[in-house]
Amino acid sequence: MANPVYKKITLVGTSETSFADAAASAVAKASETVHNMSWFEVAEQRGSIVDGKIHQYQVTVQIGFRVD
Repeated sequence: MANPVYKKITLVGTSETSFADAAASAVAKASETVHNMSWFEVAEQRGSIVDGKIHQYQVTVQIGFRVD
């Protein structure tokens, strides 16, 4: 296809370790069912706090993939 078309989906990945692991978790889970993934964009980063400590990292990612 000379001019491919892409679609983006939005997912929220989580991790108890880091923002990077949260993003990697979202991409890994999407790869189970989404094919032709080309890129991801981090739209938001946030987390939860329990007892004054970081409990969980959360990353909203948009994943772009080529439509067949």
